[in-house]
Amino acid sequence: MPYPVHELTAAMAAGEARAVEAFYRQYFDTMYRHACNLTRRDESFCLDVVQDAVLRVIRTVRPVDSEAQFARWLRLVTQTAAYDLLRAESRRRKREALVAVAADASGHNADTSSDEEQIARLRKQIASLDPRIARMIELRCEGGWTLARIAQAMGLSIGTVDGRLRRALRDLRTWATRSDNE
Repeated sequence: MPYPVHELTAAMAAGEARAVEAFYRQYFDTMYRHACNLTRRDESFCLDVVQDAVLRVIRTVRPVDSEAQFARWLRLVTQTAAYDLLRAESRRRKREALVAVAADASGHNADTSSDEEQIARLRKQIASLDPRIARMIELRCEGGWTLARIAQAMGLSIGTVDGRLRRALRDLRTWATRSDNE
């Protein structure tokens, strides 16, 4: 059951974990739709926007009496998070372009191992995961499924699928980095 906005914001400002959970459940979809409409980007990017916005909300929320005022503020926070991520992505692309130009100029290729070997090692590591997690990764990365489609197919919430995939992919990245350095 949705909290009244004044109770929700006061509880969040006081640091109550249940209020943060209720906020996330109550406003995630709205913030996600706003991020999608604002950026016209892919699901992954929009989820990053919402994650950043939610963290900002949790850090800075103050008690508010009006639902309309809170909705306007959430829209602004989501918009600001989107803008910041777009700017960060633009800066990253510029840096990558400079590195590529420098690598071409020096005649060096940053990729020292073959893609096929890396893919084979990664497939083996994925196969060692929990079969449900491995299936989620397969659907997401090879099938191009959205989080919503995976969630519906597996009977889970979008947030659960997102969290499990993020943790699994983080662990795979850590494993890949370690194995590349060995």
